[in-house]
Amino acid sequence: MLTDTHTHMNAEAFDEDRDEAIQRAWEQGVTRIVNVGFNRETIPSSIALAEKYDFVYSTVGWHPQDAKSMRDEDLQWIESLCQHEKVVAIGEIGLDYYWDKSFKETQQQVFREQIRLARKVGLPVIIHNRDAHQDIVQILKEEKAAEVGGIMHCYSGSWEIAKLCLDMNFYISFGGPITFKNAKQPKEVLQKVPLDRLLIETDAPYLTPHPYRGKRNETAYVRLVAEAAGELTGHTFEEIARITTENAIRLLKLQ
Repeated sequence: MLTDTHTHMNAEAFDEDRDEAIQRAWEQGVTRIVNVGFNRETIPSSIALAEKYDFVYSTVGWHPQDAKSMRDEDLQWIESLCQHEKVVAIGEIGLDYYWDKSFKETQQQVFREQIRLARKVGLPVIIHNRDAHQDIVQILKEEKAAEVGGIMHCYSGSWEIAKLCLDMNFYISFGGPITFKNAKQPKEVLQKVPLDRLLIETDAPYLTPHPYRGKRNETAYVRLVAEAAGELTGHTFEEIARITTENAIRLLKLQ
């Protein structure tokens, strides 16, 4: 049994074959899918997907690239959706200094507001972090995110930063890049992460693992991530699948 803790199967890239792609994932042993909603457009379609499939769950949150479009009523809307039985986390939220589509101050404020909301409703957070390692850790610490914990999604930082996140009750999730020949740092960090804090994901339709790199990613390919994680840690595919699924169930309270 496999769990993809971060995918976007509601994306336009799947409009032609969404049901078939979800069926392919099931046939590959994916028994739980966490689909991520991150703005006005994707949250409703993510929840709709979770309502359609028993083994699909949803998150709700506001992506840092959309931070400057967020209004007070959007935060209230997200809070109301947290009562939905298939909503399991606030996310993806965080900071993205690579694209810088929203001013850093705005991103940070929206990030803080959503951590506070997560603590209020008692849900873990899923963190998007691009070129903002120090600020992410500082804000998580200041906003007491350790109370709810969460996931460092598609982790790309150093082991030093990962240790700080682990100390704050976070799990570290890895995706397609651990199958890339030149992705030295993620592989090294993965080997150091305690097994009881390890998660896997696809981030489909992005970050497609080898040998399909350059093509559309899909949740079925989380199997390739699990196989790579097994090779890197000296565990079997079955062990990684079981351990990462148990971790996801425990953190996100999946059925």
